[in-house]
Amino acid sequence: MRKILLKIAYDGSMYYGWQRQNNFITVQQRVEEALSRLMKEDICVRGSSRTDTGVHALGQGAVFDGNFTIPTDRIPYALNSFLPPDIVCRGAREVDNGFHPQYSVINKTYRYRILNEEFPNPLLSKYTDFIPYSLNIDHMRRACDYFIGKKDFKAFCASGSTAKTTEREIFSLTAEKKDNIIDITVTGSGFLYNMVRIIAGTLVYVGLGKIKPEDIESIIAGKDRTQAGKTLAPGGLTLMNIVYDFSGNGE
Repeated sequence: MRKILLKIAYDGSMYYGWQRQNNFITVQQRVEEALSRLMKEDICVRGSSRTDTGVHALGQGAVFDGNFTIPTDRIPYALNSFLPPDIVCRGAREVDNGFHPQYSVINKTYRYRILNEEFPNPLLSKYTDFIPYSLNIDHMRRACDYFIGKKDFKAFCASGSTAKTTEREIFSLTAEKKDNIIDITVTGSGFLYNMVRIIAGTLVYVGLGKIKPEDIESIIAGKDRTQAGKTLAPGGLTLMNIVYDFSGNGE
């Protein structure tokens, strides 16, 4: 029995998130269907991150087990011939039996992209959130510093979360503007339900002057969701990369 870790990219616009659900088409479902056709056996995959409806990915991780002879480096090429064009396998590696797609994660990186100009751009509408108002990028950058570290991010968790604890660690958070595009990029140990989209919405409030950069500290301490910014739309969010602990593979 072999265990393979896939690196999956997808445009999430047409899917009801990553995780398989009854009565809705998801990315996991399409990947499992393609793998089952390729391997000629029923294949189930376990993902590293449960991206929501409309969220995109460049570096989603998915693990599956099976008895097959296809060389690992050829799996992406073979699998892509069975996948729809908005889902692409960008890599594969064999891992030890002890590897887990979630528990072996060291960190995840997400990017939230904002189109900040007067009019919408139809060529970017699926991958950005449109904000036509002037945003103070310097204030947004200053606010980023208050998120760094291990903290209780209850104020940045949407209702409906099943997380046992709201404590997470953020390793880096940046807000950068190039031309009319603002990229908010965050790396952390893990994220709560809608956490990145709420952080991005809070930084937008800072940019608009509704929240001062130094207010972030008290918002985190207060653990009150109503004090943070709004949850931005899913289309601006992309799971960029996941770093794993492969120590069980002798590395």
